[in-house]
Amino acid sequence: MKKILFKGCGTAIATPFDDNGVNLKEFERLVNYQIENKVDAIIVCGTTGESSTMTHDEKIATIKCAVDTAKGRVPIIAGTGSNNTQQAIEMSKEVEKLGVDGLLVVTPYYNKTTQKGLVRHYKAIAESVDLPIIVYSVASRTGVNITPATCVELAKVPNIVAIKEASGNLSQVAEIAHLCGDDLHIYSGNDDQIVPVLSLGGLGVISVLSNVRPKFTHDMVAAFFEGNVQQAKDYQLKAIPLIKSLFSEVNPIPVKAALNEEGFNYGIPRLPLVEMTMEKREELKQELKKLK
Repeated sequence: MKKILFKGCGTAIATPFDDNGVNLKEFERLVNYQIENKVDAIIVCGTTGESSTMTHDEKIATIKCAVDTAKGRVPIIAGTGSNNTQQAIEMSKEVEKLGVDGLLVVTPYYNKTTQKGLVRHYKAIAESVDLPIIVYSVASRTGVNITPATCVELAKVPNIVAIKEASGNLSQVAEIAHLCGDDLHIYSGNDDQIVPVLSLGGLGVISVLSNVRPKFTHDMVAAFFEGNVQQAKDYQLKAIPLIKSLFSEVNPIPVKAALNEEGFNYGIPRLPLVEMTMEKREELKQELKKLK
């Protein structure tokens, strides 16, 4: 069995920006809030963290802040993916020195690649570090799907331990679980499919919802693993309206608005992302009130 980086709810944490760059004080506040509310891991500088519009120095400072704030209480997993393999290698090596517990590496985007290219890309990154790696399949953003057959090849790499599966295709998740077993752990990359993925052998979720409802999301996964599948299902269905609202515009536009509504000073997304429309924001406010 491959190393388990975490089991349960991992938060794909948002990044707060202000006129000076990253608001590290507010970021530290959210990290502590997540840990105090039982999340099982924190994923920094991923899609929800707007890593694509962060400078290299901002990413390093934010990842270091997460590590220093967590102080080993939960694993810190750093997003180091790139469509430039060498750049991903260099970033992965750099954050390894900061003391992160693992890496989240998204598939190459824009230039894309073949399935053979994916295997070589991930192998090159994995061989450059000793850290466990979660590969991230989200074709809706990158245009590249990691097929089940490719997962079999990736699972042969010792430190490629898991996949964040955000294809939305439960048949594909089932096929990966069937082919790879314990050689490649599965995390749901979609908040509306947490319990379905757990039922196929998934170990948890890398969640947007948990930014604003960390204990609720943790409890959903915990209920499933405690054998209370009915309660886990009830949590999942109860959360659907808020999840829908959190994805009513491009992530992380809504979740940053939600964090502001919840009393955090999270500012607005960076261009090309823009503020949430007033109409959608009002709907979001109502759903936040309903799910406590």
